[in-house]
Amino acid sequence: MTLQAVVLLGGIGTRLRPLTYATPKQALPIAEVPMIERVLGHLLDHGVTGAVLSLGYLHEAFASLFPNGRYRTMDVRFAVEPEPLDTGGAIRFAAEEAGIDERFLVVNGDVLTDLDVTGMLEFHDSRDGAEGTIALAHVLDSSAFGRVITDRADGRIRRFVEKPPADQAGPGHVNAGTYVFEPRVLDRIAGGRRVSVEREVFPAVVADRALFAFPSTAYWTDTGTPAQYLRAQLDILAGHRPGTPAADAVADGHGVWRMGRATVGGDVVGPSLLGVDARVAAGAVVRNSVVGAGAVVDERAVVEGSVLLPGAWVATDATVRDSIVGQGAVIGEGASVTGCSVVGPSVKVEPGAHIVGARVPDTAV
Repeated sequence: MTLQAVVLLGGIGTRLRPLTYATPKQALPIAEVPMIERVLGHLLDHGVTGAVLSLGYLHEAFASLFPNGRYRTMDVRFAVEPEPLDTGGAIRFAAEEAGIDERFLVVNGDVLTDLDVTGMLEFHDSRDGAEGTIALAHVLDSSAFGRVITDRADGRIRRFVEKPPADQAGPGHVNAGTYVFEPRVLDRIAGGRRVSVEREVFPAVVADRALFAFPSTAYWTDTGTPAQYLRAQLDILAGHRPGTPAADAVADGHGVWRMGRATVGGDVVGPSLLGVDARVAAGAVVRNSVVGAGAVVDERAVVEGSVLLPGAWVATDATVRDSIVGQGAVIGEGASVTGCSVVGPSVKVEPGAHIVGARVPDTAV
């Protein structure tokens, strides 16, 4: 039996700039593993046999990740939109490209979750007349998401509530970005134009009493902002999700994980992850951070609660705290980068500079 999934990857990653000027966000690493591989790995664990990646922005990056059209035992296909079609249009386009004609999954490629997809499929199959089922996550502040109101008796969705003002929002269930669809849902999506599955398709299915909700308390996060991208990685290090940070990571017994060779002369405090050929010099301190492959933390530098992407360099006496340093970027001697700042790939921060809560550069280069 086959089970197909459409993975939505077409967004341009505006909120994660400057990291996404040259790399799509789902190709960025999460604890040294490309985000898309974490998404596909979770689907594979729940019996998905094939995935079609719905692509647009910088689509070539994904072909490079899966040059043979395979991820482990999963078939991977590519559906590159000729123009942006929004979520509903992208789902229809990708499903048609893959020839999907049976029940299938749709997932947002920037969502990391431990959702029980198998249980969700069983729930969907048990609901008579169901055209679709939406996974729900419970959040303390629903103002950024909107809320989903359901019938407690059978989980049927009654209505969607638009994002309320922050002073009126509170805890609630929100759309978690994983769907089970019957193929007849595709007939509701007009071809050849932009269609929002959230604003057009879902309300129509609700009106026909054929859309259900599957609440879950499993780990769930949207990685679309710097704070969320950072948190997703630190959650893995802290063990908030089961398993090792990466398949080839080895723990030292003190909460520090290493991937391949790493040179450590300073103080590395767990939970932390050192990528292949990372180097922490004598007198340096790394705490609760990811130091990517080939990244360097020089003498007396401090890296705390942060992510250094591969090849980044934090020079002598510099500080990086609660921030992200892009691939190949250099933090100059004595400089500080704090306050959830994002330093773009190959950027050179001048010695002695102080960057707080900023993005460098703040425009495309």
